[in-house]
Amino acid sequence: MLERTVKIGLLFDFYGELLTDKQQQMIKLYFYQDLSLGEIAEEYGISRQAVYDNLKRAEAALEEYESKLDLLERYQCRKEKLEKLRELIEKISHQISEQDLEALEKLTSELLD
Repeated sequence: MLERTVKIGLLFDFYGELLTDKQQQMIKLYFYQDLSLGEIAEEYGISRQAVYDNLKRAEAALEEYESKLDLLERYQCRKEKLEKLRELIEKISHQISEQDLEALEKLTSELLD
């Protein structure tokens, strides 16, 4: 469940604005505020099944956007490469000048942000 929650959270960060307002709110309530289907249903005055269906449609839409655009995949790949770069910088830090080391660290930090 946690892995699914993290994945939906990341996809929502990238594609959440493409969902309907209602889908956005339900994702936030269910995944971010940890409300149950029943609690969300009560808040919206709808059935638990309607909440479940809406969440499933929202998740499917997020997955569909990712399958077409690959923003999350590219972000994670880039992040992994930057972490490897940071490790390499750490290994060679004693072999380069202090000024070059600071420049590399600054550039790596900017890229990670």
